[in-house]
Amino acid sequence: MIVREYTDADHDAVRAMHAAQGFAYELPDPAHPLFLVRAVVEDEGRPRMAALVRLTSEAYLLADPRDGSPRQRWQWLLALHEAVRQAAVARGLDDVQAFLPPRVARAFGRRLARLGWRHDPWHCYTKRL
Repeated sequence: MIVREYTDADHDAVRAMHAAQGFAYELPDPAHPLFLVRAVVEDEGRPRMAALVRLTSEAYLLADPRDGSPRQRWQWLLALHEAVRQAAVARGLDDVQAFLPPRVARAFGRRLARLGWRHDPWHCYTKRL
């Protein structure tokens, strides 16, 4: 068994692995530049498992909840949201994640939904490197 860098020759095997898992998402393109790590476990001469690590981004919003009226804060958020969205797109990002503290998740989550964010049903696990 060896762990090696993914190559284009692995594409069909990786596509078959993805299909066998039966998950409801498209196989991402391993050649996409946001994939910084691409690895394959090869055993007995063929790929058995693969891992892709894609650069993603995490959004932090910093605001004093006592500053301004709720309407003002919404207007400020709209302006900031669009400017940051455009800057992230210009830097080549495909998506942004926001992790909401439980005490604000319900109310602020509704505001994010109005801005086109979706609550991801997938569970998130974090590994500190």
